[in-house]
Amino acid sequence: MKSAVVQLPGLNRDRDMIAALTKISGKAPVTVWQTETEFPDDIDLIVIPGGFSYGDYLRCGAIAARMPIMQAIKEKADKGVKVLGVCNGFQILVEAGMLPGALMRNASLKFVCKEVKLEVVNAETDFTRAYEKGQIIRCPVAHHDGNYFADAETLASMEGNGQIVFRYAEGTNPNGSLNDIAGVMNSRGNVLGMMPHPENLIEAAHGGSDGRGLFASALDVVAAAA
Repeated sequence: MKSAVVQLPGLNRDRDMIAALTKISGKAPVTVWQTETEFPDDIDLIVIPGGFSYGDYLRCGAIAARMPIMQAIKEKADKGVKVLGVCNGFQILVEAGMLPGALMRNASLKFVCKEVKLEVVNAETDFTRAYEKGQIIRCPVAHHDGNYFADAETLASMEGNGQIVFRYAEGTNPNGSLNDIAGVMNSRGNVLGMMPHPENLIEAAHGGSDGRGLFASALDVVAAAA
């Protein structure tokens, strides 16, 4: 399976993401700059990593969502290619209209950097097959604007359609996110956005490997990971 990591000015987690994808798949991902307008035809997974694209001016992800590469990402997603946005990547996908809802300033109005616990709400997705429904995993967070919000009608639809993939568990919600939501996907099930950083907990050197299952699932190497 071939993956790609999108690079934009201000993103600072691209190297972490490249390392995670390489370690788990055995293949280094393609890197794609923001001004490019297409991906290789054989790309199976596109990842937008975390950071602070364009210094988070206007709103987090607002400028990045309007870069040329985003149209190419939308076109690939429309064809069924899997897309993962982590932290700022999640914010960019929301700003681009590829995921519902909004990400607001943390309820504490402070930057939060710590480890949280996540509940796997939907284990029947291309990103979570390596987990069990209800499983609690550890994952780091590092963000200032991760407070997820959606109107009541949208939220009810998402809950009913299985679009809530991860929730903050055991009282570890770091940002006031509605319904403890930590990660959501589109109705088709091939675009996932999440605030926590699974790429930073994939091996013993990180202090644990709870995040590894997400990449093993997305890269179709679940059996090898097990």
